[in-house]
Amino acid sequence: MKRSWIFLCLGALMAVGQTAAAERPNIVFILADDLGYADPGFNGGTQIHTPHLDKLAREGTVLKSFYVQPLCSPTRAALLTGRYPMRHGLQVGVITPRAPFGLPLEERTLADALREAGYFTAICGKWHLGDFRREYWPNQRGFDHAYGHLFGMLDYFTHIRNGIVDWYRNGERVVEEGYTTHLIAREAVRVIREHGGERPFFLYVPFNAVHTPLQVPEEYMKPYQHLPEKRRKLAGMLAALDEAVGQIVAAVEEKGLRRNTLFVFSSDNGGPNPGRVTDNSPLRGGKATLYEGGVRVCAFATWDGHIPAGRQLDEPMHIVDWFPTLVKLAGGSLAPDKQKLPLDGRDIWPTLTAGAPSPHQEILLNAAPNAGAIRVGDWKLKLRRTREGEQVELFNLAHDIAEKNNLAAAHSDKVKELRARYERWAAQAAPPKNKPKL
Repeated sequence: MKRSWIFLCLGALMAVGQTAAAERPNIVFILADDLGYADPGFNGGTQIHTPHLDKLAREGTVLKSFYVQPLCSPTRAALLTGRYPMRHGLQVGVITPRAPFGLPLEERTLADALREAGYFTAICGKWHLGDFRREYWPNQRGFDHAYGHLFGMLDYFTHIRNGIVDWYRNGERVVEEGYTTHLIAREAVRVIREHGGERPFFLYVPFNAVHTPLQVPEEYMKPYQHLPEKRRKLAGMLAALDEAVGQIVAAVEEKGLRRNTLFVFSSDNGGPNPGRVTDNSPLRGGKATLYEGGVRVCAFATWDGHIPAGRQLDEPMHIVDWFPTLVKLAGGSLAPDKQKLPLDGRDIWPTLTAGAPSPHQEILLNAAPNAGAIRVGDWKLKLRRTREGEQVELFNLAHDIAEKNNLAAAHSDKVKELRARYERWAAQAAPPKNKPKL
């Protein structure tokens, strides 16, 4: 009898352990490149058909005040470390091919943390965090599997940038035929089919679409003949991206993993050439600027039964927040012996699921020698230094999301308050590895 009771207790403990493990979600993080705030339908777009993205967004929560960095490399650094890029010296420009730096090696990546927690980790797509030494490549930064390209602006069909094929599988250059969006989706589907269900997986899918060069198979542009040429090409590229997202979701569903998979979608920065090529309305500005159109992007999060469906959330969040949020969901460790460098990200799970307010009192949008911005509540301070002097702009985003009315002169006390907060952050910045332009 006593032995039976012991076995019963052990069985119950094992069941609890299995349940806890089963609740750790698979994570599919899809990052678009240069997508405009209002390009996809789920965020107000009307010109381009994005049925797969729209459906997945409706099944979760659209994040209306989700912030990133104004350029490619810094956003990726922020996501994978949970730390603002000014701490890495990556607050200016991007990492170019053979630049003698990358994401600092002392940084613990999200892939590192999730692999430590027992996850299979894979990246399919664009890296853009350094290539000059192998230690900086994705397989050495926590990813069990790495497929795709190290930089952006490669040819979508030949995969060539600067005369060199930029296409790799686990560190080995490969020559493959196909449109990059198709190839990335195909590899992501293969990863899900081969590794889904064995143990939790983290699948990071940073597409190079819809970044230039504007290239897409002709059939994707046919529904958009009425649009100007560049906008027509971008529409086709987004349609191909939307199709790819649908294939990835279908692969998860075919494996019976949908109810235990968290999907996150975001752009890496605002759309370039807004109003001509991309659509950031109603926001001002675009890629490479610190106006809302450069740093506030289309995004959503979906996990059936966990994140409310059919909702829009206005609480401010930043891409650094996904690091602690995902590590906690995965049962990973943020203890000082593991996470040696302090995080800027905050756990946004209560905000996503339980109606809690944003965990941020303030969000740093960037801190560089020539430009910076910070959001505090509904207020935003934007600074820019030029040879002619300093430009100071203050906006109340609750009443002026388009940043049309500079309130700096009328609210000098608010400028002083936000500047003091900003300067505390700026004092912590590492020297930028790229030289800023004035």
